[in-house]
Amino acid sequence: MENFSEFVISPSLKEQLSHAGFVKPTPVQTGAIPASVEGKDLLATAQTGTGKTLAFLIPILDRLLRDDTCGVAALVLVPTRELAMQVAAQHDALRGKKLPAAALIVGGLSEYQQLEALRRGSRVVVATPGRLEDFLDRALIQFNKLKVLVLDEADRMLDMGFRPAIRRIAAALPKERQTLCFSATMEGDTARLVKDYTKNPVRLTFGSTLKPSENVRLQAFEAAAEGKPETLRRLLHDKTGRCLVFARTKRGAEKIATHLKHEGIQAAVIHGDRSQSQRTAALRGFQKGQYRVLVATDLASRGIHIENIEHVINYDLPEVAENFIHRVGRTGRAGNRGLASTLFLREQRSELLELERQVGIHMERMPVPGVPREEEVGTLRESARSQPARRPRSVQLPGEVLQLQMGG
Repeated sequence: MENFSEFVISPSLKEQLSHAGFVKPTPVQTGAIPASVEGKDLLATAQTGTGKTLAFLIPILDRLLRDDTCGVAALVLVPTRELAMQVAAQHDALRGKKLPAAALIVGGLSEYQQLEALRRGSRVVVATPGRLEDFLDRALIQFNKLKVLVLDEADRMLDMGFRPAIRRIAAALPKERQTLCFSATMEGDTARLVKDYTKNPVRLTFGSTLKPSENVRLQAFEAAAEGKPETLRRLLHDKTGRCLVFARTKRGAEKIATHLKHEGIQAAVIHGDRSQSQRTAALRGFQKGQYRVLVATDLASRGIHIENIEHVINYDLPEVAENFIHRVGRTGRAGNRGLASTLFLREQRSELLELERQVGIHMERMPVPGVPREEEVGTLRESARSQPARRPRSVQLPGEVLQLQMGG
C-alpha cells in the first residue's frame, strides 16, 4: 500500500495519522498492519528504525476505536524505560479525543502517577517487565479484559534477563488473545519464547537484521589515544546535524560530554548511573534541539527512537558486534540517509577487522581530519631526503663582520 488512507482502519485513526504527518507506510507497516488488524498473531523481524512501533500501535488503536469495552485491552512489553516512554508518547499522539492516555508502568518514575493512569481507565499499558511483575504481585493491575499482547524488542528483553518475568506475566493474561512479537533477531531463546505464546503466527522478515541499513555510510578513523578528542571535535565540526556519540563506559561518556562542553558544544549524557529524571531531560533536550550531541553508553543503542539523527560516532569500539548494529541503527532510519563513524587505535586494527568480519561489512578507512595519512607522511619524508643539501652562503655586512645565512 502506498498510503495509510488505503488501510482498512477507522476513519478517525486515518485522520489522526494524517494530522501527525504519517502519509506513506514503511514496508514493515505495510506487511504487519493488515494481518494484525485481522486479529492474527505475528512474528516480525526487521532492522531497527523501520517503523515497528506504528506497526503494532495502529492495529491496537483501531481495535480500541471499534470496541469500547472497559478495562486494559492491550499490553506492550518493552525492555527499557526510555522505549516505554516513547511508545506511550506515540500512542498518545495518535489516540485523539476518543481514547484515554496510555498507562506507563516502569521503574524510576512515580508509582502514584502510574496507578492514577490505571484508575482513570487507561486501555493500553506500556510497561517494562520488572515493574509490571511487581504490580501483578501486589494485585495493583488486572488483565482479565486483555485482547492484545505486544512483545517489542523481544530479543533485547531476553538479553536483559527478563525471561522469568515475561513468563510470569504471560501466565496472568487471558489465553485467548492476539500476540504480536517484534524483534531485531528471531533465533535461539527468542524463537523458543515466542513459539510458546503465539498461535499460527504470520511470519514477516524485512531485509537483513544482522547488518546495518544500506542507507548508512560507514567510515572508520585510526586515531592516537591522545588525539581522539580532537578527532571527535573535527568530525562534529564537519557535520552540523544532530549527533549521537557512543562510549564503552559510563566514566568515558562523562569525560566526552565534559570535553565537548569545554569546546562550546552543547552535549547531554545518558548512562546507567544517571537518574531517570536526568535521562529523560537529556533525551527531551536532544530531541528538541537544546543539545546537538547526545553521549551515551550502549544503554541507548537500542530502544531509543529519536528522529533525524544525522551522524552516529562510535568513540569507542563496542564490546560485542551486535551492539555495533544497534548503535548504527540510530541513524539512516525510515528511508533517510545516515552516517556512522568509528574511531579506533592502531593496536585495535585486528579488533576492527574482526568486527567487520562478524557483521559482514567494510568500513571505508578515512584520514583523520587535519592529520595526513601515513603514506602521505612517508612521501613528505622521502621528498625531504631527496632534496640536495643547502650550503651556507657568506654575506658581507656593515662593519666588516662576516656572518653566515642559510639559503640557496
